[in-house]
Amino acid sequence: MSNPEGADPAGEPGSPGHPAPARPDRPARDSAAPAPPTRAVELRHLRAFLAVADEGNVTRAAAHLGLTQPAVSRTLAALERHLGIRLVDRSTHHLALTPEGVAFRDKAAAAVAAFDEALDTGRLRHWPLRLGHAWSAFGPYTTPLLRGWQERYPATPLELLRIDDRTAGLTRGEVDAALLRGPVEAPGLVTEVLFTEARVAAVTADGPLASVTSLRLADLAGGPVVLNTVSGTTTPALWPPEARPAATLTVANTDDWLTAIAAGRGHGVSAASTAAMHPHPGVAYVPLDDAPGIPVLLARRDGPGHPALPKLAALAREIVARHSAHQAPARRPHQA
Repeated sequence: MSNPEGADPAGEPGSPGHPAPARPDRPARDSAAPAPPTRAVELRHLRAFLAVADEGNVTRAAAHLGLTQPAVSRTLAALERHLGIRLVDRSTHHLALTPEGVAFRDKAAAAVAAFDEALDTGRLRHWPLRLGHAWSAFGPYTTPLLRGWQERYPATPLELLRIDDRTAGLTRGEVDAALLRGPVEAPGLVTEVLFTEARVAAVTADGPLASVTSLRLADLAGGPVVLNTVSGTTTPALWPPEARPAATLTVANTDDWLTAIAAGRGHGVSAASTAAMHPHPGVAYVPLDDAPGIPVLLARRDGPGHPALPKLAALAREIVARHSAHQAPARRPHQA
């Protein structure tokens, strides 16, 4: 077949004898240079991992995602290969996260939450400010904070969310800021102490300790002490080393903590605002004379966040300064 262009087919540009000319719009690339890295991780990888982490089982995770079990397993394995670490321990029937998986879970959850929020057009019109708390919110200042915010910033809804987590969902990206109690050691957070609360003892309402005017930590150490190990701040370290509680009972949230105390299974220690925010017919709150106060913190992630966060911090400070003198806790037994 003749070649109308008169070119030798064996010598077309790009053949060994005729290298292709460089294109002015595409710089020549050094063949010895490594190829640019590809972004192998997609949102589906993170969603699959989070589903497995939440369900503890690939089959249930697949059902939750609407996928097949092999598809979820392959997606999880691909994520682990890309990261170069094992996220899930598959040695038991009930899957468990490895230490690396536990650390990665919060980062993955924050990334997915940020992505979903960015694409939520309804939230873009009225971007809510999500304020998390594990229990007792802002104590006696909760209602003034919510009312004051609504009056000043009605176009930005303030959502108060209770999340049973030491950082009230902040490290997982579920909230924009959080009201926390006690020291918080989670990395990547910025905290500000707003005020300090006294501690109270929570005792069984019909028990002998409910009728006294005040208690000391030693009065609680003789019996079991109920500890909320997920979102609470009380630990045996609150007591002197030589006077630690004889026994402890661990629970995972405030509701179970109250139920255990009401049932006479032990005593508890909490912040003073718990008495007002979590009344229970079977629990009496009694002031503690020798327990140190507990700081109430406003926390946010270190980095760009909701644009209304500075306004929230300013309003919180203003409310504490205005109301603290009138909200001092009464020094008498309180039976909810």
